[in-house]
Amino acid sequence: MRKVYADAETALADIVKDDITIAVGGFGICGIPETLIRALRDSGVTGLTCISNNAGMNDYGLGMLLQTRQIKKMIASYVGDNQEFERQLLNGELEVELTPQGTLAEKLRAGGAGIPAFYTRTGVGTIIAENKEIREFDGEQYLLERSLTADIALVKAYKADRAGNLIFRKTARNFNPDCAVAGKITIAEVEKLVEVGELDPDEVHLSGVYVQRIVHNPNPEKRIEQMMLKHIAGVFA
Repeated sequence: MRKVYADAETALADIVKDDITIAVGGFGICGIPETLIRALRDSGVTGLTCISNNAGMNDYGLGMLLQTRQIKKMIASYVGDNQEFERQLLNGELEVELTPQGTLAEKLRAGGAGIPAFYTRTGVGTIIAENKEIREFDGEQYLLERSLTADIALVKAYKADRAGNLIFRKTARNFNPDCAVAGKITIAEVEKLVEVGELDPDEVHLSGVYVQRIVHNPNPEKRIEQMMLKHIAGVFA
């Protein structure tokens, strides 16, 4: 099965359509599949439900899709520094399901594992628990959370072989593996692409069985969300 596609547009062309659910890896703007997100924007599809930790920045990452009003619902844990995300949320222009970060990660992981729901103590006694089942185990209350899956998952990896085995690098190994397993069709954007057999099996973070398509982006744009400097004794650190 050929998994490597010429570019992001080709990888998305026959599978994206209006009103589908897409899981997108990354944390802020770290480890986001930037080329795939841009191609998704350019496809013109609308009515998207996007599952992601947050929505990037106003003009970068999923923030671009908010600007073009292609997203109807965000399932996320963090509004962050995206003023457009915040504006649409406060004005009721965007449906938002805010979910505790650990719960969101487990929703995706469980969905990929075929587990329909799970119990967690997180959110008990808060608005997160509204209209959800509560059960007691060993004297503690637990909240029932439904798992998440997506029609398409877009993820970013540092290195892949042509079979789709992935290696993530540092902080980018955050929501990317969880999003990948939750997608019915997963597309991985990778910086380095090698032949099958070149990866050390002990270094592989995600098996190629979860990846259906690969896009090679050897020169990714690596923005810094916020550069913060601290002045200590006359030295910037």
